[in-house]
Amino acid sequence: MQVAVLNPAEMSSFQAEVQRLRASGALGRSVQLQRLFDFLVQCHAEGRVPKEIEVAIGAFGREPGFDSGQDALVRVHAHKLRRRLEEHYRDEARNAACRLYLPRGEYRLAIMEEGEAGATAVQEPVPEAVTQDPPPAAGNGARWAWALCAALALCTVWLLWREWQRPRDPSVSAARASQLWQPLLSDNVPIQIVLGDYYIFGERGEGADIDRLVRDFSINSRQDLESRILADPQLGARYADLHLGYLPTSSAQALREVLPVLTSSGKRVSVTLASELDPSAVKSMHIVYIGYLSALGMLRDVVFGASRYSFAGSYDEMVDTATGRVYSSEGGLPRRDDQRYRDYAYVSTFKGPSGTQHLVIAGARDVGLMQAAENTADPAQLAALAKTVQGARDYEALYEVSGLNGINIESRLVNASKLEAALMDTD
Repeated sequence: MQVAVLNPAEMSSFQAEVQRLRASGALGRSVQLQRLFDFLVQCHAEGRVPKEIEVAIGAFGREPGFDSGQDALVRVHAHKLRRRLEEHYRDEARNAACRLYLPRGEYRLAIMEEGEAGATAVQEPVPEAVTQDPPPAAGNGARWAWALCAALALCTVWLLWREWQRPRDPSVSAARASQLWQPLLSDNVPIQIVLGDYYIFGERGEGADIDRLVRDFSINSRQDLESRILADPQLGARYADLHLGYLPTSSAQALREVLPVLTSSGKRVSVTLASELDPSAVKSMHIVYIGYLSALGMLRDVVFGASRYSFAGSYDEMVDTATGRVYSSEGGLPRRDDQRYRDYAYVSTFKGPSGTQHLVIAGARDVGLMQAAENTADPAQLAALAKTVQGARDYEALYEVSGLNGINIESRLVNASKLEAALMDTD
């Protein structure tokens, strides 16, 4: 347990903002969120930063033998509280003089005050650095953006051409006729393939030049970067928008598995990036998302609106809210080339607004994504899945995938369950 010496002025501002936040109803009706918030307020007053086990016992009444490795209760609700606060100050209290927030990686409430010179600097974890050579200067960002778009367009055109030229495989027809694909292919509604991409920005060194590229999971667009800089103006001289993004290499392999099913239908198919997706497309087109779970972007709330799963401490951890079990991907951990590791594949299909049907083909990491794509193109896997969900049109499935040296070796179905489509209708 960490103990801090509190500043009286900060404490006064903190207590005032706590009262204002409670009165606003921003925490909603969740009893557990309110208990977590109250516990963290108490810890702030005592000048201490609790550990996860202390939060489990003090906020949620768990026993001292609570095993956080098997129950992600604390991480899940800390994540929900963090998001609730961020949304409140973004939408309802964007001009507030003070803001409460949960620093990432810690179980504590902190305050950020707006002063005459701007927001007080806050201590945040250092963002993940992307191991790429940066462009020589921020001014070249536009050229990099055009290069990325051009490469994506050329890759898509080439793949589409290859699929149209390829002799038709009987398995493609069987997959197209499956319970999973029929709702998307049996009408005249166009299909939008959405590839999960990542926004990256530049960080300046001692001089004015950009000396590294940064991927921060809390900054997923230029607008997010601008909001961060508005909250902490000192970052304006350090961070720069370079109009850059990147795709996991497994996206191309997953696209190769899925395209034969789509192109053989004769329907109009277009491709875009998650960061460039027009929100109106969710209502006017069938969406087929292909990518990491962490790259869903604006689709995340739509996809997980009625799901039994939620992200736990990171995007590599998913918790089954029905059982409390945590599924942790090992895809991002260091390992030997000859060492097997575990990843997860996620597939869901559900009704959208205005008669659309959406399909998510995703993985926690590369081998999970590749396996998800293979399973959605394999008639045998599709038939087994349809049998498990008893003919339901809207459902989700989680697979455990074994990987070896970047290759998906095998998978097993962890759980498949029906979804309440009405909960996902965003009309």
